[in-house]
Amino acid sequence: MATAFGADSTTDDVLSGVDLAGKRVLVTGVSAGLGVETARALVAHGATVVGAVRDLAKARAATQVVRDAAAGGGEGLELIELDLASLASVRACADGLVASGRPFDVVIANAGVMACPKGTTADGFETQFGTNHLGHFVLINRIASLLGAGARVVSLSSAGHRFADVDLDDPNFERTPYTEFGAYGRSKTANVLFAVEFDRRHKARGVRAAAVHPGGIQTELGRHMTPELIAQILPTPNPDATLEERAASFRWKTIPQGAATSVWAGFVAPAEAMGGHYCEDCHVAQIVDDPNSRGGVRPYAVDPDRAKALWAKSEAMVGERF
Repeated sequence: MATAFGADSTTDDVLSGVDLAGKRVLVTGVSAGLGVETARALVAHGATVVGAVRDLAKARAATQVVRDAAAGGGEGLELIELDLASLASVRACADGLVASGRPFDVVIANAGVMACPKGTTADGFETQFGTNHLGHFVLINRIASLLGAGARVVSLSSAGHRFADVDLDDPNFERTPYTEFGAYGRSKTANVLFAVEFDRRHKARGVRAAAVHPGGIQTELGRHMTPELIAQILPTPNPDATLEERAASFRWKTIPQGAATSVWAGFVAPAEAMGGHYCEDCHVAQIVDDPNSRGGVRPYAVDPDRAKALWAKSEAMVGERF
């Protein structure tokens, strides 16, 4: 590509000179943080965004900035209801979209929860795996017919995938001791594996999928973060460093920088470059097996056989074949 983007690139940098008029994009979680910024950047460049949210009232208030940014004074944004922690809600949302018959050029699976206390979804799944992975798994598969040649799926993962591989024998922590970041890691690894297998299944018809790591960003996603949990994820060469010292040494991204890799993978990266891969800082990440490295993607998260096995397990859990 002629332009090189990196960790400091913002959504506006990535989309500079890009005309998205006529593009229709589904973005989940447009009521805060990265979802709002992603929608803002897309409509500012002419796209129409369908924002899927759990709380419509909250989303309407949070997305005024999106409507203000709509290119040419158009509306640019439609909000629909979606609770990823309820498969009944997911199926109703997907069925409504399919019934409308209007295709999508890009789906950005942005919504999620992080490091929450142990709990279950409406269907009895562990909260983070059920919300972050299974909800999106059912939604995207159910609307796959709306994705034509040239369409893309962007699955938001995280460097947090390094905390844990998926556990196909005990996905709901029924026998495994629960930890907030162990569960988060499993769900974020699942987000990568989903993209790997969805890409394999659909690339022959011109539909590609990738997973992305937005970077470390301070958003509403961290609502459950206690100082002790924050200390677990902030790396430091000094194990005795205070939380303040750890936070000061960590390079946080701004929200526009965090959303940049999503729009890069969805609209700017060559399809053959991004398809089936994990991306970070607006490039395809390298496979890194060093447990101490925050960068790159762990081998287990892009293992094609692991991706197929997770797909089969997910179908069994939700009671649907795709």
